[in-house]
Amino acid sequence: MLAKKRPKYLNLIQIRLPPAGIASIMHRISGAGLFLILPLLIYLLQLSLGTPQDFATFKAVADHPLVKLFLIVVLWGFVHHFFMGIRILLIDIHIGVDLPAARASAVLVTAVGVLLTAILGVKLW
Repeated sequence: MLAKKRPKYLNLIQIRLPPAGIASIMHRISGAGLFLILPLLIYLLQLSLGTPQDFATFKAVADHPLVKLFLIVVLWGFVHHFFMGIRILLIDIHIGVDLPAARASAVLVTAVGVLLTAILGVKLW
């Protein structure tokens, strides 16, 4: 009787992912985060569009520095998820599937996401 092979221990901290792998994981995290935070964003939108008292409440909440920081993180999630989604759609139609192009597009998506978030974050702050 053959002995069963034991599963190999994978230390996830030591595994070096390529840029496309990191961008893909961040795409999943940003999508899940956007989905989970959607009720709060809808509530904030409702406050901003309500009565003048509701808008004053929204303004008081939105002016808090921690809320602004949180909204910048949500903004990054949206920007990254948007541009990574475009990258995935292009790969689905066989544009940029070779390794150098895939690496370049993953780095580009990450850089554009951080740059656009910084620009819009300064505007938000």
